[in-house]
Amino acid sequence: MTAPGGTVHFIGAGPGAPDLITVRGQRLIERCPVCLYAGSLVPEAVIASAPEDARILDTAPMTLDEIIAEMQSAHRAGLDVARVHSGDPSLYGAIAEQIRRLKALGIAYDITPGVPAFAAAAAALGRELTVPGIGQTVILTRTAMKSSAMPEGEDLATLAQSGATLAIHLSVRNLLEIERQLTPRYGADCPVIVAYRVGWPDEQFIHGTLADIRGQARAAKLTRTALVFVGRALGDSDFRDSALYDAGHAHILRPKRKA
Repeated sequence: MTAPGGTVHFIGAGPGAPDLITVRGQRLIERCPVCLYAGSLVPEAVIASAPEDARILDTAPMTLDEIIAEMQSAHRAGLDVARVHSGDPSLYGAIAEQIRRLKALGIAYDITPGVPAFAAAAAALGRELTVPGIGQTVILTRTAMKSSAMPEGEDLATLAQSGATLAIHLSVRNLLEIERQLTPRYGADCPVIVAYRVGWPDEQFIHGTLADIRGQARAAKLTRTALVFVGRALGDSDFRDSALYDAGHAHILRPKRKA
């Protein structure tokens, strides 16, 4: 049971382009008197529509305790909070720990999804990640660096056994380890794409293989805010058409036609 007061709205801002936020998310920002946004990953243009007198704070330099204190203060004043995260907050958004605190304090919250970086990158590249006969599975993961360790069984070598397309987050500085762990299963010539700051004006894509992508990324001086794709589906154009629109494939919305 939540106490009377304001609601915290977790909002996925998308990958960076201001016009990729959802209508729902934008409307929440427009009406919330308090706006907390992750300034290191969310452009100010995304929260520019906040009310003129809104309390707007960049949470990049703040601790979890400080962020929760702002939410609690707003709640006590009966004010709604727009808590704006990059991409989709369900992926590496660090909202679980915030939600745990809000539940303990009896503060209401809801979540508005956003466009995840992997989907925005695929769109910008003009490709589908699930290609018939080549790859039908996409695994979203990361590697262990300075952040928390990966749970048992979620290391790259284990995930590689699937042969699936991998979208590896928060790991552009770990390309040597990616190469070492994936080459035995995927092969040194497996296509790799590094997607840098998708949706931002300086968006950049580097195409390579497991054998050469590390050198290319180093030459481009990419050290953060990049997503690493690995998989055969990224480079294969010799695949069969899907059954979805095949004339010989009948289904409930397209019954088999009589001769």
